[in-house]
Amino acid sequence: MKTSDFYYDLPDELIAQTPVEPRDSSRLLVLGRSSGKIEHKHFYDIIDFLNPGDLLVANDSRVLPARIYGIKDETGARVEFLLLKQIAGNRWETLCKPGKKAKIGTKFTFGGGLLRATVADIGDDGNRIVDFECDENFFAALDKIGQMPLPPYITEELKDRERYQTVYSNELGSAAAPTAGLHFTTELMDKIKAKGVNIAYVTLHVGLGTFRPVKVDDVTKHKMHSEHYEIPAQTAELINRTKESGGRIIAVGTTSCRTLESVASLYGEIKACDGFTDIFIYPGYEFKVLDGLITNFHLPESTLIMLVSAFAGYDNIMNAYKTAVEEKYRFFSFGDAMFIS
Repeated sequence: MKTSDFYYDLPDELIAQTPVEPRDSSRLLVLGRSSGKIEHKHFYDIIDFLNPGDLLVANDSRVLPARIYGIKDETGARVEFLLLKQIAGNRWETLCKPGKKAKIGTKFTFGGGLLRATVADIGDDGNRIVDFECDENFFAALDKIGQMPLPPYITEELKDRERYQTVYSNELGSAAAPTAGLHFTTELMDKIKAKGVNIAYVTLHVGLGTFRPVKVDDVTKHKMHSEHYEIPAQTAELINRTKESGGRIIAVGTTSCRTLESVASLYGEIKACDGFTDIFIYPGYEFKVLDGLITNFHLPESTLIMLVSAFAGYDNIMNAYKTAVEEKYRFFSFGDAMFIS
C-alpha cells in the first residue's frame, strides 16, 4: 500500500482556522463501518448514536503552552523554542529556531528573566536538549510566557487558549491537543452520562510527531514517533466490564485508540499500565478493543487517515472524505468531526 493512496484534494478554505461556538455545534459525519452509509448531523447529536452500557474512552492530556520566545544572552538575537518532551526535571527536548544560534553551551533568557536556558546537547535529529532554570515553579512560569503550539496550518491567532484544550483536560504534557475531544461540552457530557453511557480516561501525551509527514512511498516502511501513555486501574476495569456486558468501547480520538490498541497488542488484554507506544495502525491491522471511533478529519497522506482507514475500511473513508469536501465540512484541528461505528 502506497502513501499516495491516502491523498485527497482539499481546498485551503476548508482548513478550519478558528473553533466554532459552542463547541458541540460543529458538524458530525456519521459513517457506518459495515454499510458505508453516511449521515450528516451536528456534534450534539452524538448522544443519539450512543447506547446505555457503551463506554467512551477519552484522552485527558492537557496541552503545554510550549512555544516560548526569548533572546540569546550573548548577542540579544531573538529565538523561538518549542518544548517537545520533558526528559527529567527541567531538562527538555526542544525545537529551536533559528537552530544555528543554539550551539552547546549557549544561554538564553525568556520573559525578561522569568526563565533561563542553557543548551546541553544536540540530538541526531537536530533537536536541542536544554536545561531550564527559574525562580518559581517551571510550569507556572511557562503558563505566564508560553503560547499554544498550534499546528502550522492554523495561521490565525487563538484568542482563548482554553479553546485548544478539551473541557476534561487534566494531565499536563502534550505538544498538541487531542482534537477529537474539543467538540465536547460539560453539558453534553452530563447528558451522555445521564443516558447510561460511561466515560473513562486514558492519558497519551501528544507529540509534534503527529504532524510529521510520511516521507516513504511504501506505508510499511514509515517509522512512527513514540509517545507516553497511561491507563489507570479504574479505566481498565471499566473497559473490561463493558466488554463482558456486551457494551461498545468507543475511543474519543486516534490518541485514545492508539493507547488502547497498543496495550492490547502488548499484553493481550487491557490492564492498568504506562509506557511508550510507537504503534502504527494502517489497513490490514486487526482491532482488538475498539467498536467505535470519534475523530476529526485528518491531513492527506498522514498516519491518522491511515488509522481511520484501517478501522472503517479504505474505500469507506476515501468516500467519506470526498463527501465531506463536497459538503464543505471544516477540516483538521478546529474542524468538524466524524463518528465511525
